[in-house]
Amino acid sequence: MTQATRPALRIIRRREVESRTGLGRSAIYERINPESARFDPSFPKPVRRGNTSAVGWIEAEVDDWIARQVARRGAA
Repeated sequence: MTQATRPALRIIRRREVESRTGLGRSAIYERINPESARFDPSFPKPVRRGNTSAVGWIEAEVDDWIARQVARRGAA
């Protein structure tokens, strides 16, 4: 895949994920924690932002997760 055909990847911060999903901080971290009763293996995994403990999420993965939630609603 060349640079021209590769989709742009954008990392968004937790507050943006909260805004897009309607989930709070705790709910987001519960969805990525396999030990949690609210664990959701389909929820996007965070990526480390540089050499710090800061993390972000890939925007396209968050958008895809939201789209799947909407599609599930229509299938129910």
